[in-house]
Amino acid sequence: MSLIIIGTVAFDAIETPFGKTDKIVGGAATYASLAASYFYDKVKIVGVVGDDFQKSDIDTFNEHGIDTEGLQIKDGEKSFFWSGKYHNDMNSRDTLVTELNVLADFDPIIPESYQDCEFLMLGNLTPIVQQTVINRLDKKPKLIVLDTMNFWMDIMMPDLLETIKMVDVLTINDAEARQLSGEYSLVKAAEKILQMGPEYLIIKKGEHGALLFHEDKIFSAPALPLAEVFDPTGAGDTFAGGFIGYMAKVGTVNFNNMKNAIIFGSALASFCVEKFGTEKILNLTQEEVAARVQEFVSLSSFTIEV
Repeated sequence: MSLIIIGTVAFDAIETPFGKTDKIVGGAATYASLAASYFYDKVKIVGVVGDDFQKSDIDTFNEHGIDTEGLQIKDGEKSFFWSGKYHNDMNSRDTLVTELNVLADFDPIIPESYQDCEFLMLGNLTPIVQQTVINRLDKKPKLIVLDTMNFWMDIMMPDLLETIKMVDVLTINDAEARQLSGEYSLVKAAEKILQMGPEYLIIKKGEHGALLFHEDKIFSAPALPLAEVFDPTGAGDTFAGGFIGYMAKVGTVNFNNMKNAIIFGSALASFCVEKFGTEKILNLTQEEVAARVQEFVSLSSFTIEV
């Protein structure tokens, strides 16, 4: 039994009100796989990089127990690169540079050793690539989680809707939920989206937490108030990786386990934003993670008489 995470493995250059970086390792699959590795020891990554990606960068994955056999290295080509600048509110940003490079013609190869996949995280990529990964697995995983964004809603909605039909969990932010459903109310939006195919829907609300929907059930997870947010890049991917990593650890798919998984994912994401890039989530201890989870529990734990 293993967990496959597919997505971008990239270089980022980030500027926030707290400073700026040169090229650092980023990408959806990078953040998600590192987060998942804190809960599960059979994480396998699928992605593509150029020969500008250093051996030491790959070693970082291996040091976290992440299998990189599915990470393609294209000789003579460059890795995907993104540069962005965040505004003072840290909720909005300007994209300065996007260079697809090796990602322009990415064909995901699933190694034979990955065919024991029971949990699959489809990080933000084209819906066609996400479908290809599902179709190349010998059997359908126990749980498929899909992350997507408004960009694909704008230019590839029919393909995206086909992909949504194939997954168990869809995770998007509140603006994307409204765009996908055409409804402003998130409750009404969730009702429509769940009719599109997934059994579960997670709506991320940034500094306001997250919502989990399943049938007639709703769970609202808090966000941890932080004094300083240095860099929100990758927080959503870290959340998704922590979520599916915990689900793979417990092994049983149900609403209660997903509620817990959202808290664990939120805890990892709260660490991510405290430093630039992946710096903060590279060397956490299990004690730090457990303490952070307890902070989330304390936020919404109370007794009341009615």
